[in-house]
Amino acid sequence: MILGCHVQMKAPDYLEGSIREALSYDANALMLYTGAPQNTRRKPVAELRAQEARQLMKESGIPMEHMIIHAPYIINPANSVKAEVAELAREFLYTEMQRTSEIGARYLVLHPGSYTTADLETGILTAAGCLNSIDDYPEEVVVCLETMAGKGSEIGFRFEQIAELLSRLNRPDSFGVCLDTCHISDAGYDMDDFDGILDEFDRIIGLDRLFAVHLNDSLNPRGSHKDRHAKIGEGQIGLEALVRVINHPQLRTLPFILETPNDHDGYAKEIALLRSHFTKADGKK
Repeated sequence: MILGCHVQMKAPDYLEGSIREALSYDANALMLYTGAPQNTRRKPVAELRAQEARQLMKESGIPMEHMIIHAPYIINPANSVKAEVAELAREFLYTEMQRTSEIGARYLVLHPGSYTTADLETGILTAAGCLNSIDDYPEEVVVCLETMAGKGSEIGFRFEQIAELLSRLNRPDSFGVCLDTCHISDAGYDMDDFDGILDEFDRIIGLDRLFAVHLNDSLNPRGSHKDRHAKIGEGQIGLEALVRVINHPQLRTLPFILETPNDHDGYAKEIALLRSHFTKADGKK
């Protein structure tokens, strides 16, 4: 089972410290920001102990594909109202892709954005235009559009919206999807019918475009469009439904990343809990 959580990256150990934090939870995957998610201040990758991090990943038997980078929230490729926001999105997303490549990671998770005072279709077209305006995509980096809850003016809360956005991109091989269980529940999908959800995802987007899963419970009931994560088994989705997710045969090669509201002990307990409910391909626990 490929399972980890969101970890910190801070001085003095930076990326190496992030991996050590993940290992302390018995994780074999992790997700992090390359800097504060609310601003553009970034330390050069050369100062982030990336080489030491790659060596520690290798020694720990964790492929670099299991280190996932999350793009900062301030990137809003769907904003057609403010030109300066669109330019920031384009420039900073390009910077984050280059940083992901320098670190040696493969997947960069991106929120598709919000249309603010425009409309949904304009937001999708604007996001596609923004992503298409970047010429020099690092070949080894895949930008994973995250499924959203539909809070406010978010785009990407229905699979059809993600599919339309993907269909308009000039470099389709550079993009994929990250499925968030809290978000899709809040968006109205029935987590008690996860087989049906994956069938719908496959029909509309294609499971070959799915590269990561954010595994979160939800504080709010299905269809609430509120995006408030809960600890595993303590929310409206529940442990039973989330266990079906981690054991689904079509997801066994994907990394599951917890973004639950936890401290160190909480993440360690959740990872142990989920591993105790994981059934191997041979049917054994």
